[in-house]
Amino acid sequence: MSEKLQLSLPEGKAVPRHVAIIMDGNNRWAKKNGKGSLSGHRAGVNSVRSVVQGCAELGVEVLTLFAFSSENWQRPPLEVKGLMELFALALDREVKKLHKHNIRLQVIGDKSRFSSLLQKKIAKAEQLTANNDGLIVNVAANYGGRWDIVQASKQFAQDCIEGRYRPEDLDETLLGSMISLSEQPAPDLCIRTAGEQRISNFLIWQMAYSEYFFSDLLWPDFDKFALANAIHSYATRERRFGKTSEQLEAENA
Repeated sequence: MSEKLQLSLPEGKAVPRHVAIIMDGNNRWAKKNGKGSLSGHRAGVNSVRSVVQGCAELGVEVLTLFAFSSENWQRPPLEVKGLMELFALALDREVKKLHKHNIRLQVIGDKSRFSSLLQKKIAKAEQLTANNDGLIVNVAANYGGRWDIVQASKQFAQDCIEGRYRPEDLDETLLGSMISLSEQPAPDLCIRTAGEQRISNFLIWQMAYSEYFFSDLLWPDFDKFALANAIHSYATRERRFGKTSEQLEAENA
């Protein structure tokens, strides 16, 4: 068991309720270490374990991990096949551990493209952990932010056809209720590893006001202590949500 996290935050500051992570750099880690790409993805699973543990220790309520984007199907077929097998293996090996620690697992994205076996494993994992009330871990798989907005728009259009809504009823709140993770707090902090500084079509609706932290560490080198460093940086920032600093000071006086 690794050392438990201890984090000292500035006065009046708290850990983010929801942390989202773009786990980048597995392939570069593998090349750097003279290994095949799947070795990098396997090593990345250890980082997932460490970060999940770190979030639980620090009191983060929700962790969302970008595991496989809707664009990742364009990768070499052997890598995609290996990723699907690794996903299935991780579900078999990790879900009981999550359940034991009162962690709830949820997979978001278009799951229809996965094999029927993988879909069954996902459903079984979600069902096993559904009543846990500790940390929520969302895994975004075959997910894209634009897809998310389109699927919500289709749902609203269908509701209009069936008479539940009229087009003029549409506003941000209503459409937002049809977007993935609408029942959870919006991400406060988005972390991306491997030095890239873009969000790659990840939670583009949900992260309108998120803070961003870009780490040069490759994902397999990122752990709960690196997470704590990102959270400390987050805690030093002022989140204004369109207001001025003076307005926030007056509200908090």
